[in-house]
Amino acid sequence: MTEISLELVPRNELSLRKELELVRRHLPAVNRINIPDILRFDMRSWQGCAIAGEYVPHTIPHLRAIDFNPDAPLPILEQLRNSKVEAVLVINGDPPQEMKHTYYRTSSLEMIRRLKRECPELTIYAGIDPYRSGIKDEIDYLHAKQDAGADGFFTQPFFDLRLMEIYQGFFRNTTIYWGVSPVVTDSSRSYWENKNHAIFPRDFAATLQWNRDFARKALEFAHSHDDNLYFMPIKTDIVQYLQGII
Repeated sequence: MTEISLELVPRNELSLRKELELVRRHLPAVNRINIPDILRFDMRSWQGCAIAGEYVPHTIPHLRAIDFNPDAPLPILEQLRNSKVEAVLVINGDPPQEMKHTYYRTSSLEMIRRLKRECPELTIYAGIDPYRSGIKDEIDYLHAKQDAGADGFFTQPFFDLRLMEIYQGFFRNTTIYWGVSPVVTDSSRSYWENKNHAIFPRDFAATLQWNRDFARKALEFAHSHDDNLYFMPIKTDIVQYLQGII
C-alpha cells in the first residue's frame, strides 16, 4: 500500500503546529511527516518529529551525518525512543555557513552503520540524488548505502516521470519514497537547475496547475509500482497544492 509523507520545515513550534493542523483537517491521507534538519532554525528535526507525532501516526527526522561525533555517544537515541520515532533519514549534510556549529567528517555510510549497530530497531533510509552525478555512479553509491544497512530511500524531488522510471528499474524490490516538490516561479526553477542540476521536461510550466497535474501522475506512478511518495511543498500553500489529489 502506498504511503504518503509530507515534508514540513520546522521554523518554530507555532508555525509547525499550524501546518500540522491543516494536514490533519484537509489531508487525512498523509500518514507520515518528515522533518528536515535546518541549522538556521532553533528546532532540530527530531524535536519537530516529537511534535508531529501528536498529529500523524509516523514521523521521520532527517539526520545530518556530519553533525555527529564518531567518537562520542549518540546524543539523540533517547529522544528518538521517547518520541516513538521508528525510522530516520540519513544524509551527509552540508557544512554549516556559520562556524559556531561544530561538524565532523562523518559520512552517511558511517552514520548508517553506526545506527544499525547501536539502534537496530530503527528503520534507516538514505537519500537518492538523481542529479548528483551520472546514473551509474549514483546507483553504485546507493548499493553501497544498502550494504551499509540502509533499508530504503527517500529521493530528491523528481520533475520527470521518465527519470523516475529509470531509477525505479534498478530498485524494484526496495522501499522508496519518491520526492515531488512544486516549482511555481521561474526563479525557483532556476535555483533547482543551477544549484541542484535538476532536470525538467520540455512541457514543464512554473504554474500551480502543472505541478498539481504532475503530483497526480507521480502518485499514480507510486501506486502502480507499490512505492511511496513524499511531497515537499516549500513556500507553497499545502491545501491549494494537494487538496483533491491526496
